[in-house]
Amino acid sequence: MSTKAPNPVDKYVGSRVRMRRIMLGMSQEKLGEALGLTFQQIQKYEKGTNRVGASRIQQIAEVLQIPVSFLFEGGPTSSPGKDNFGEGASPTYVSDFLATSEGLALTRAFTRIADSKLRRSIVDLVEQIAAREVLERS
Repeated sequence: MSTKAPNPVDKYVGSRVRMRRIMLGMSQEKLGEALGLTFQQIQKYEKGTNRVGASRIQQIAEVLQIPVSFLFEGGPTSSPGKDNFGEGASPTYVSDFLATSEGLALTRAFTRIADSKLRRSIVDLVEQIAAREVLERS
């Protein structure tokens, strides 16, 4: 029996739900309680395994204090003849990174650094570490 891969839009919407939930410091259990669902159902939504219906999207947006459009911004499109992402969309690796607790923590900490030279030094350091890691793997 073959397992069907999640639809890219469902996966993207789920990642945006996860990102916002983490930004608010909310657990899957708390979001589930607010929506009358189990945390397992929230997990399935966030992974894109289960499709989120229109009324549920509205509820999620209200609980997460975001406009519904936030869940779709920069996501895959289904328009024929277009690439898979809307104009000006950030690459998926950015939203994937921000949807992790580490990505969000790093972003929060980094944006609290007021000194632009120090921020640039941190970026340079991370780029050097990444380049070294790539070299070590090859």
